Amino acid sequence: MPSPTDPLKNLKIIERKSLSVRHFFEKNRERIQLTSANDLHESEREITEKNLHRPGLALAGYVALFTYHRVQVFGNTELKYINSLDEEKRAESFERLFEFPIPCIVVTNGNVLEPRLLDIATKYDVPVFYSSFQTTKAYYYMSDFLDDQFSPQTVMHGAFIDVYGVGVMFVGRSGIGKSEIALDLVERGHRLVADDVVVVTQKGEGILMGSGTDLVKHFMEIRGLGLIDIRSMFGIRAIRFQKRLEIIVHLEEWDDAQNYERTGLDHHEVTVMGVNIPHVRLPIFPGKNVTVITEVIALNYLLKHYGYDPAVEFSERLRERLEQRASRPSEDRAIDWFEHDFE
Repeated sequence: MPSPTDPLKNLKIIERKSLSVRHFFEKNRERIQLTSANDLHESEREITEKNLHRPGLALAGYVALFTYHRVQVFGNTELKYINSLDEEKRAESFERLFEFPIPCIVVTNGNVLEPRLLDIATKYDVPVFYSSFQTTKAYYYMSDFLDDQFSPQTVMHGAFIDVYGVGVMFVGRSGIGKSEIALDLVERGHRLVADDVVVVTQKGEGILMGSGTDLVKHFMEIRGLGLIDIRSMFGIRAIRFQKRLEIIVHLEEWDDAQNYERTGLDHHEVTVMGVNIPHVRLPIFPGKNVTVITEVIALNYLLKHYGYDPAVEFSERLRERLEQRASRPSEDRAIDWFEHDFE
């Protein structure tokens, strides 16, 4: 079990409470071709929930369950309903929304609000954005962005590498050699996600995504050498911006008093942000080829993922052999002979 000083203990969970409409607009301007209809895109109004809302019932007059604190999305249905009303009813229906502090309005499908309705939104200082994307597509992109922004996060100290498509996180005491092992793996063709500071985000049930920070990105500190830029040195093939966290490898100095895993029949896990992650305690000493062992850890994980567990397979073979010997004790136990094998 991890020791009380384990770097996986007492991780601080960070949860965003809100984000500004300005930030929402800037990050989605190119993704869904957002344009500002009333020049209020610098608004610091706050979005406090990751879900979106289509205010059809609110426009019709039912506001008891109006989730006004969400981004309001106007698609074809909302615009057709408003346009079906006469001029006075149209303004009255639209203005009813602004009895509540809504953060902003996004109009999709290339639709636009008529000038009078746009003036009402501007009067209440509510930003209105237009998108040429279809409602379903715009909804997906905005939901994905907000889900990412409001997902719980934590910061882990380690080196995070994509090894054969498996996200491997090295943790351990400072100076044990995490960055050096990561550099060796990059030189062998694997991809660096982040070094030293890894931001881990919970995405959905049972999924943790790791990435670097905007400041550090793909820089790496090698003691005795200093900072190096992996992207500039090894090229774009050597990096990833994010990867799913699938294995945590805990590097430790070899201790003769410890009982390390020998068969692989016992599966160890640690819990990070409520998600169980396979955990490998890897004792190291001078001369041990940790890079190759890491590649084997990743390949072994893939084998298990696709239904083959070598430890279980060996255990089954051993059981069958013992049963055969018990039933036929006089059977010749000589090693197998390979005919015409002279190599």
